[in-house]
Amino acid sequence: WGVERLVRFIYRGCDKVLVQSRGFCTPIERQGVAASDIFYFPNTAEELYQPVEVESSAPERASLPTGFKVMFAGNIGAAQDFPTILDAAERLKDRTDISWVIVGDGRQRDWVDSEVRRRGLQKTVILLGRRPMDAMPRLFALADVLLVTLRKEPIFALTLPGKVQSYLACGRPIVAALDGEGARVIEEAGAGLACPAGDSAALAAAVVRLSAMPPNGRAQMGQRGRYYFERHFQRRMLLDCLEGWLRDLV
Repeated sequence: WGVERLVRFIYRGCDKVLVQSRGFCTPIERQGVAASDIFYFPNTAEELYQPVEVESSAPERASLPTGFKVMFAGNIGAAQDFPTILDAAERLKDRTDISWVIVGDGRQRDWVDSEVRRRGLQKTVILLGRRPMDAMPRLFALADVLLVTLRKEPIFALTLPGKVQSYLACGRPIVAALDGEGARVIEEAGAGLACPAGDSAALAAAVVRLSAMPPNGRAQMGQRGRYYFERHFQRRMLLDCLEGWLRDLV
């Protein structure tokens, strides 16, 4: 109750409230903010996130497996629901043509590594470790689909994971195990397949479905995602919106 009173006090002192996700609008209205004073102002992505062509002799190719590659990039933590990812990978353990590539680091890295060995997934789950940000667009270009997951909790259904914007900006198809806002954006963009958070069977099925799709079908998903990014998340467009709102206030 103390936090809620503080939040209401802060909101009462604001002329406008900007939200990173449309999922936050209703909860903020419940705190006494008029709907007309709430503005959608999502995160963007760094300008280096662009569709790129990777040459056949690129050294990055040597670090990646052959076959169909599902790539997760980012923090390896509790919120990212790695049990669901590993359960899905275990369901497809016999599909050695499908690999799960994990790029990043985090508090659960050691646990994920030990689970990969315990479940016997060394042939299909590859942990690449941390990579510099400027290397990510090239790695994304070498993946067949990009993976985003969040744990099944009400608060996570309200949020839009920042990696979604990066994935869309790079024009790559997305497979997701998300609820709420994240799933809505991916489906609205037509940029990939989304299944409920925590549903490893549905995630595995979505990966299989994408792997069976013709490459040009996945490419079209990526193109739609890039188009959606330019319409909704492009940095200059968002800053122009912010400038306009500020001008209206003064």
